[in-house]
Amino acid sequence: QVQLEESGGGLVQAGGSLRLSCAASGRTFSNYAMYWFRQAPGKEREFVAAISWRGGSTDYADSVKGRFTISRDNAKDVVYLQMNSLKPADTAVYYCAADRQFMFQAGTNAMNYWGKGTLVTVSS
Repeated sequence: QVQLEESGGGLVQAGGSLRLSCAASGRTFSNYAMYWFRQAPGKEREFVAAISWRGGSTDYADSVKGRFTISRDNAKDVVYLQMNSLKPADTAVYYCAADRQFMFQAGTNAMNYWGKGTLVTVSS
């Protein structure tokens, strides 16, 4: 089992920045590719970003490319999502997920482990 806990969400004005963190425990962190998804009110959960086991490969949804950056620290068992130039459309609950496979544009059904999420609200 892998336990994931997100933090760093909050309220920010449009154009601002936030950094989300996801702390992992339970299994060898570097054996897992890590993902961020988000779910806006009334919408389905969607892929945001992914990073491979040692961080050599990353992938982003088109809607966040150039504004968000995913990174990981395998010494601390943490994955981050730096979010810049935030827009009201980025308002959502952000979830961290883990899977042994690294997948481009991953679907929610492919993930083995999920955190409980952290709420990001972007005001206009």
